Amino acid sequence: MQLSDLYKPLTAHPFERTVSYWEAEPCAALKPYIRCFWGSVQPFWAPESGLSDLVIPDTCCDVIFTVNHTENTVDSAFCGTSDTSFAAFSYLQKPHLRSVFAVRFYAWGAAAFSEDSLKDTKNENSHADSHFSFFRKEMETKLFDITSLSARMQLAESCLLRHFRPERSSANVQNALYEILRQRGNLKTEMLSRTLHISARQLERRFHEEIGVSPKQLSAMIRYQYLWDGLLHRRFRSLADAALELGYTDQAHLAHEFKRFHTLTVNEALRHAAKDVANLQDTAPR
Repeated sequence: MQLSDLYKPLTAHPFERTVSYWEAEPCAALKPYIRCFWGSVQPFWAPESGLSDLVIPDTCCDVIFTVNHTENTVDSAFCGTSDTSFAAFSYLQKPHLRSVFAVRFYAWGAAAFSEDSLKDTKNENSHADSHFSFFRKEMETKLFDITSLSARMQLAESCLLRHFRPERSSANVQNALYEILRQRGNLKTEMLSRTLHISARQLERRFHEEIGVSPKQLSAMIRYQYLWDGLLHRRFRSLADAALELGYTDQAHLAHEFKRFHTLTVNEALRHAAKDVANLQDTAPR
């Protein structure tokens, strides 16, 4: 069983589907490593006023291309795995024709494509050349002529498959991830190292090299994501049941941990996510 079969992390706005934002699954070969491709269905007019959006810890890292068709420029960024929420903000001095294309890697999936170690990339926001210069070079110049999301996906998949190096993901990390996901994040590093017969120090080192965060940090975020998924899809009868099921000390501990990651209370977060339901479209983009 692939890790991606056990776990589908969600954003703060999991129901958003508009011309400026759409998610699409990768091909079968890339599914274990990439949560989704995302971006604009086609170029759109970005308003002059500032735009902001809540970004929560989704245990993923992204390579993002923002194309300004008005000024013929491309910004390329790498965003490492984040353990804190933040507001993604953009501001234009005047309306511009814009498009966006991005790859959302699972936190553990990026190592199979990155050109170097992902150590110290937690909460990193840097130029794509810092870890994905090959991808940036192959994609950037073609994004002006190839503007549909589906065509950009095909281009990205071809590029990534040519640079795919699965051996960069160690068996110890993959086995540890399986145990963490199987326990839905409720697993201490000491127990994990005993289960896998590997020292806690060695396990920590491999996680930092391949993911950029420690097993403890990733486990906490994964448990939060299982909680967020369960709340959105009403899998729990109550918050008290959710706390018991996911191994939080009590309901107060759950509420505190949720707000620490999400910056909103449970009810506020659910209302924020529900705003996007009205924007759902009946058909996928062509």
